[in-house]
Amino acid sequence: MAGPVLSGADGAGHGRFLADASARGLAVDIVERPAARNLEEAAGILGISPADIVKSLVVKHKDGTFLFALIPGDRQISWPKLRTLVGVNKLSLPPADMALEATGYERGTITPLGSTTSWPVYADATITGRRISMGAGAHGYSAFVDADALTAALDAVVADISDPA
Repeated sequence: MAGPVLSGADGAGHGRFLADASARGLAVDIVERPAARNLEEAAGILGISPADIVKSLVVKHKDGTFLFALIPGDRQISWPKLRTLVGVNKLSLPPADMALEATGYERGTITPLGSTTSWPVYADATITGRRISMGAGAHGYSAFVDADALTAALDAVVADISDPA
């Protein structure tokens, strides 16, 4: 599926996203949308519930490595559950500049697909069995994808890693 032509950093990120999805045989539908102030507004623009938008969060290990946590928009990371699953006693959300350096994506566009480094992916079990929306590597774009196909393509660990927001 060909996406829109973009320029600058966002164009590069969007291109990486599309190329990686294609290389993994993952069908994605890209939707252009106006900027949103928050996740709830983005859901309204897309005509879906906040639960159907999956946040791709970059999580930092104390050893300096990272992982992705895929969390539905109506939920939040459960730090105790994620730490137990990963087998560590400390994880944190890095500052925006560190997330950009780790993934090549700005906050609000982050996705494991096309990340400049292929970090491990942990997906909350509540995303399974449905079509979700996620960042597409550039501001003003959302991607729709089958969650089960996404987690399989990313070899994600699917587990209970969230709590209600």
